[in-house]
This record gives sequence, structure tokens and C-alpha cells, in this order.
Amino acid sequence: MSTDARPGRLPGPVPADRRVPELDPALVAEWRAGGGQPVDLFTLARERLGGIAALDLGSGSGPTVLVTAPEAVRHVLALHPDRYVKRSHRARLLIGDGVLAATGDAWQRQRRLLQSQFTGPGMRRYERRITGAARTAAERWAGYARTGRVFDVGDEMRRFALDTIWRSLTGHPLDPATERELGAVAHVVAELPGLPADGGAARGAVAAELARIDAVASRAIEAARDGAAGPDGPGLLHVLLDAAGTRPEYTDRLIRDELVTLLVAGHETTASTLTWLYLLLDRNPGARERALAAGPEGSDGRRQAVQALVHETLRFYPSAWILPRSAAREDVLCGYRIAAGTDVVVCPYLTHRDPGLWEDPGRFDPERFTVPGRRPAEPGSYLPFGMGPRACLGLRFALRESTVLLEHLLPDRTPRFRSVPEGAAYSITVRPDGPTPATLG
Repeated sequence: MSTDARPGRLPGPVPADRRVPELDPALVAEWRAGGGQPVDLFTLARERLGGIAALDLGSGSGPTVLVTAPEAVRHVLALHPDRYVKRSHRARLLIGDGVLAATGDAWQRQRRLLQSQFTGPGMRRYERRITGAARTAAERWAGYARTGRVFDVGDEMRRFALDTIWRSLTGHPLDPATERELGAVAHVVAELPGLPADGGAARGAVAAELARIDAVASRAIEAARDGAAGPDGPGLLHVLLDAAGTRPEYTDRLIRDELVTLLVAGHETTASTLTWLYLLLDRNPGARERALAAGPEGSDGRRQAVQALVHETLRFYPSAWILPRSAAREDVLCGYRIAAGTDVVVCPYLTHRDPGLWEDPGRFDPERFTVPGRRPAEPGSYLPFGMGPRACLGLRFALRESTVLLEHLLPDRTPRFRSVPEGAAYSITVRPDGPTPATLG
């Protein structure tokens, strides 16, 4: 079945009882036989059917509805989040009942507590910690430049992002022993797509890594409980422990879950974004030169240009490439009937690459985010951190830490890649599918 809809757009007025157009099952079977990734099938569905499409992924619960059109994205995520709810988080075995996986009243309470930490006043307490981690990274890169040592850019970005979130959580810089143990977080995240569907079997497959993570979390909680604030004062972990004094739901287990949630959300996404950014700059070196020429060091012009590099990278590789939801009750989505219980997948990755919305979407062009009129104005066209009440809490934090690091590294250090990954791995984040060895020029 096909429609006259341009990619990213919907057809004209649609009868309210019309079913979502479904991708030909033969094409789905062909994709499944070829061992393709879901993103390939989603791309095909969007191209063939437009901004709302159905496809049978073999879940046994009927066709999944793929949403990429901005107006439909906004309907699902921002206007009617009570109708389209999170059913379960893919990383629950890792993050437990942390705020990313929580639902209902528990989610509202947890989000309310953390939200104040990532507003303007709350962000100010993290400035020194972010800058400290960026300076540490810059010192390492200066050493690589002096010695000509080959290093992995992705590993460096994870190291910086983990140091930043660890300082913010505990008040202490990341020490080598903790860094080694927390490598288990990246391992579990990478393994998630291939883990068994059975929860017990999945947990067993990564039991050793989960035990290492639990041990780090337990030590950090006990140190904070004993009053071990770091050189920059108490961190987010102390906020959680203070909450436990008046809120009985904040048991040690929930504090552990929030700690691990913040570790995962606070470094995996940022590390992936920064790694992609350097890979994109390697293919588009003029973008770096234009950003540095936008103003002197510390100027608003340069900062805005550097932020535009981050935003354009997030357009290509959004922090959350898919946002799964479940229809809690029957609804009409932009004229299409959605049955209760339907799985709905919002896909920012495809919305951001839609030629019906973005001019020449395959071109890396940070000026989309600095020149007025260069990007779509329609809400739902750009959502690298989601949108609506469940949008990422750490949006401002992630943008700030990325910008500060780039302000330290871009002027003097340009990685020269020995090799680059051929593709992407689609898990919780979209990360480069392979190592990124480089030297510094």
C-alpha cells in the first residue's frame, strides 16, 4: 500500500476510522531473511508509506506503528503522553527502577527530585566539575600530541564523560580503579540488543558485569553516607541520600538504581555524540575552521558555533534514536485509528534525516543551527533528547559538557584517524561500530 505523502508529511484529511498503512509483509520477510537492522526496515517503511506507518516485527502483538512525522511525534510525546506510555525500558536489568525506567506516580516523584538539579541554578554547581574534567582530558591529549601515541577517540570521549558525571555524582574526580570497574557499564549497554528475551537468562549473561557495577555503587553510597564530599562539595548522590531521610521509597536499592541510571544516561550518550562529532569533522574539516573563526576564545560567537557542531551531530545521531511507547487506550493519531495496546515507535533518527523536512539532510551543515530559517520550525522536527514530559532531564548538562570539552580541544588538537568504523551499532544509543584509533596533529 502506498500514499501520496511526502516523506515526513502526512496525506491530506484522513477519515478518523482509517487504518495505518502497513508495509508489505513480503518486504519484512525479505529484511528478516537478510539479517538487516531495524533501522533499515524503519527507513523503508518511512520511504514507502510516509510519516506514520505500520510494520509487523514479529512480536506477536500485531503491527508496530512507526512515527516520524513531526505532528504525529508531537501528538504522541508532548500532547498525549498519558495515552502513549512507556511499558518497559530496554536497560531495566541495568538501571532497575531508576527514573528512565520508572512509570506512573513513582516516575513523577523521582523526576521532580532530579529536575531541580538540571535547571539553570542547579547547573551552576556543576560548572567547576565539568571544566575540571575537560582540563584533565586536554592534559591527556597534550601528552598524546607530544609522544605521538595512538589512542582511541571513542575511549577518550567515554573517559571524559564518565569523569564528568562521576564528579557530579560524588564530588570526586574519577580514579583509575573506579574507571576500570565502570567499564562494565559500557559492556552491558553494548550487549543489550543480543541478550535473551527471558529476564533471568539476560541477567545471568551479564551477571559478572552487574556485580562489578553494584560494588562500585555500594562503595560510593557508603562513602557519601559517611560524609565524604569531594573537593567541589557534595554531589547528586548526596541529594539522593538526603531524600532518603524523608522519603521511605528511597531505599539503598533505589538510590543504587538512580546512581546507575545517571551514570548510563550521563556518559554513554555524550560519549557517543562526541565520538561521532570527531568522525564527522574528519570528513568535513571546514566545519571546525568555521566554528573557530566565529569569534575569539570565550566569545558568544564561538560558543554558539561550537554548540551548532553538537546540534548537527545530534541531528545525525540523536541521543535516543528510537522512543518506544504503548497505546494505553484507543486513540486517533493524525486521523489514523490506533488500537489500545499497539506498540508505537517514535524515531527521531529518521525524522532528523527526512528530506521532506531538512534540506539536503545527508550533508553535515552546522549552520542550520546558527542561521535563521535554515532548520524546520515545526515542533517535533528536531528532538535529539525526546520531547514532552519524558524528555531527557540532562539535556542542558549534556550540551554544556560537550561544549566545554570542545572549547578546550578544538583550537589545538585535531585527531588523525588511522581507521574509521564502517557503520553504526544501534542499541540504547547509536554508536560507531568499531574502534576509532587516531594520533594528534
